[in-house]
Order: sequence, then structure tokens, then C-alpha cells
Amino acid sequence: MLSVSRHSSKVNLLPRDIGTLARGLPPAEPDTLFVLGESGGISVSPQAKFDVVFGRNEPDVHVCVGTNDRYVSRQHGYITREYSRWVLTNLGRLPIRFPDRLVSSGEHAVLPPGFTPLFIVGPQREHLLEVGIAARPASPPAAVAHHAETVRRDPWELNEEERLVLVCLAQRYLRHEPHAQPETWARVENDLASLQPQKQWTRKKAAHKVANVRERLSRSGVSGLKEEEIPPPVGNALNHNLITELLGSSAISTADLRLLDQKTDADGTRRSEA
Repeated sequence: MLSVSRHSSKVNLLPRDIGTLARGLPPAEPDTLFVLGESGGISVSPQAKFDVVFGRNEPDVHVCVGTNDRYVSRQHGYITREYSRWVLTNLGRLPIRFPDRLVSSGEHAVLPPGFTPLFIVGPQREHLLEVGIAARPASPPAAVAHHAETVRRDPWELNEEERLVLVCLAQRYLRHEPHAQPETWARVENDLASLQPQKQWTRKKAAHKVANVRERLSRSGVSGLKEEEIPPPVGNALNHNLITELLGSSAISTADLRLLDQKTDADGTRRSEA
């Protein structure tokens, strides 16, 4: 097993006979992470700056899972602390099933508070990895009248070109496709060239527009939009996080798909496709 000695005050091993986390987590400070596999597990304080590695090869991991299944990677993934959240990264070829979705190879997923059963999905069997995050104390209910005005979140501002590029990039999300990912730059370039042929769009120009928006939002305090904030491999994570933020603030919405149905004539006049 990988060493935990230098983090001993904030990292503790869980014995094999601990049972299951499903019946409740041991007493711990809020946001403490618990990970339990086939032969015990580990607990990590949120201040530990410690990544929990899991997989089938005991000398290479902190938590063993899928020990006798060669479809499971020796180091199948890890869990790290990022900006007050615990984030799982799948390093293996097999997907990891959350209660509400699959996390494929190279993808990241934020772990929710409380108990979460995770399954490494193999071709012959699934392997359980139990994860728990100690809950924070419940906040007292705010004394707000039931009829008080709803607080609205202001959308991020986008200019016309930024909106068009981002709608092309985020169209799978706007169409509510399952497990949506950002569109490929080749597809974005083709769509933009079809919509605005006179502007001579290229994938590099489109990517530059998106990078500018990411930088602007990052400077305004949005996390997860810089490469150094994402555990490798980065993949589509930066643009996925950007799209999620824009959708959450209503900066782009399903209604913007109408932009993809418009063509631009040589004189710059827009027209909708019949």
C-alpha cells in the first residue's frame, strides 16, 4: 500500500472489519473523506492535501478494489480536494458508475456530501467502492418570508460572436443529450463556416473566443476554468466547466439554438432556414 505516514495526523487507515459506510460515517470533522474497498480503506481530513488512489494492485494504491479482476486498472482512479470539494478522476478504462451517471475514462466528477456507492463497471462484474463525506452542520433556517422576492442570478455577459461560438460548442448540452460533452472544434468550425461564411471562421479563431470568455470569468472568481485548477488529464474539463457555468447563470439557454438555424448572406444579412 502507498505510504500515508507523513500525513498521519490527518490521514487514517480504516480496518477491514469496519463493515460498511452505508450505515453511517464514523465521527469526524466536516468534509472528511472516507473511502472503503475490499480490504479496508482510509479517511482523509479536508486540510490534508492528500490524494486517495484506488485500484486493484495493493502496493500501488491506498484503497483496493477489484483485486482479482484484470479489467480493473492497477491504479484505476484517485480522489483529490479541489476548492472545498472532493473530486474523483477516472484513470482506468472501465467506467465508474455513480447513482445518477457513468464517469468514463479521463472524466472528473464532484462527490456529494454523505454516502455514495460507486461501482467500477466490468464486462463480467461490478466492483463496489464506498465513499462518504462527513456532512457540515446544518445552517439554521433563514428568517425569510414565504412571499419574499426570488433572488435571481445575473447571467454573464457575452457579445454576439462569443454567444454564437459558445452555442456551437455547447449544442449537445442545449439539446439535453445524455452525458453531454463540448462539441469538437472541427464541428464548431464547420457550423460557423456555414452560418457566417464571410467571416472565415477557423477552429483556432473559435477556440480563442472561448479562451477569452474562460479568462474573463476566471478573473471574476469562477473556479475550474484554468488548466492548473484541473487534475490531469484535463481533456474537455475546462470547456465543460465553462458551459456548466454559463448554463447555470442562464447566459446561454436552449432558446439560443435558433442561432444555429440562421444563415448569413454575402452582404451580411441574416436569414432563417425554412
